[in-house]
Amino acid sequence: MKVLVADDEYNIRSSVINILELENITSFAAENGLSAKRLLESEVFDAAVIDLRMPGMDGLALLEWIQKQGPAIPVIIISAYGDVKDAVRAMKLGAEDYMVKPFDPDELIIRLKKILERRQLKEEYEAGSRVEGKDSELIGQSKCIEELKEIVKKVAPTTSTILITGESGTGKEVIARYIHNRSLCPEKSFIAINIGAMPENLLESELFGYEKGAFTGAVQRKLGMLELAASGTLLLDEIGDMPLHLQVKLLRVIQENKIQRLGGTQAIPVNARIIAATNRNLNEMVSKGLFREDLFYRLNIIHLHLPPLRERREDIPLLTGYLLHKLKKKLDKPLCGIEPDALVTLQSYLFPGNIRELENIIERALILCDGDTITLDDLGIETRQNARKDVPGGSLKEIEKWAITQALIRWEGNRTKVAGELGISRKTLQNKIKEYELDH
Repeated sequence: MKVLVADDEYNIRSSVINILELENITSFAAENGLSAKRLLESEVFDAAVIDLRMPGMDGLALLEWIQKQGPAIPVIIISAYGDVKDAVRAMKLGAEDYMVKPFDPDELIIRLKKILERRQLKEEYEAGSRVEGKDSELIGQSKCIEELKEIVKKVAPTTSTILITGESGTGKEVIARYIHNRSLCPEKSFIAINIGAMPENLLESELFGYEKGAFTGAVQRKLGMLELAASGTLLLDEIGDMPLHLQVKLLRVIQENKIQRLGGTQAIPVNARIIAATNRNLNEMVSKGLFREDLFYRLNIIHLHLPPLRERREDIPLLTGYLLHKLKKKLDKPLCGIEPDALVTLQSYLFPGNIRELENIIERALILCDGDTITLDDLGIETRQNARKDVPGGSLKEIEKWAITQALIRWEGNRTKVAGELGISRKTLQNKIKEYELDH
């Protein structure tokens, strides 16, 4: 938490700062309104405590500037004069609270924390109304996924921009959330915008926000996603679809950590971490003049590539188990496993739609399944017909033996895990291991 304290009286100013520091709250001091304005233009704050009467630019003038042009932060007005008119005017101008000096230090902390809690709830609601929650687990034990997890450990605690590439359906948003949840501020907002799905005339206002009267229909100020993601993460999905004129504005944001709302004249500090994702070849787009080279290099500080599912088929059983657990809750289905031949078929399928297609196949199979286990027939004829033919064996027994052998290797002989993955009891697994002479 970072708070600005503006008061022309040194003793009051230093006293408030000492109170905040005792609560481990970072604070900056300003001796007058103009000094406070300069700090608000260059730093990102969570709140401000402002004296009502200061030389040059008083507290009400500063408050009015904040509400019209400055950053959207809550303000507590403090004053040595308990004039009701001043308090009413301050509240009308947008102050969150008004306190008369001398005040109880504990009361200031309580009020400040309540204000910040309310603001956080409001931001979460606004962010939640724009994006749909997604899972944030990076499921897999293949070499490429393990390598990605190691890279994420190093980059997640930084604020560097990240470019995630991969085919559609490989889980680019999942890894972005995985990074955010391991960042320095996982409790802050994660906001995702699909640039390709956003009309060009709305994209700019969604990203940068706008001031009241900026255009017809702008009846009040609206914060853009770059502000709403303050201290959090903004995922720009399908970045390759961003128009060139907005690429210029985004480049400036990354370079200067400031935005300007539509219809506004004030530069607003922002500190959201930007992650970009695309299924397109940005290098090729740069060479054709369709994507700015300078923006590409700014975004590509860290490059993470998600391989298609067909290149990490050893992860399909784990992904299948995870998705089964998730979807049976969504569909309110009873305990459900998957028969070995059905799992073999999934592992043999090429999945042109990647993990998204696997999820769709499993959801459909769960809906059509009559028993408590997904069978080969439940997978659908298209999945069965397009499965690769290079899996070992041909009879059901040969396929079953192969599936159990592979599961035993994956789980290093842990029979409870193997039985859980295959959807059979541990006793049945023991009998199968004995039948196929796999206990050696």
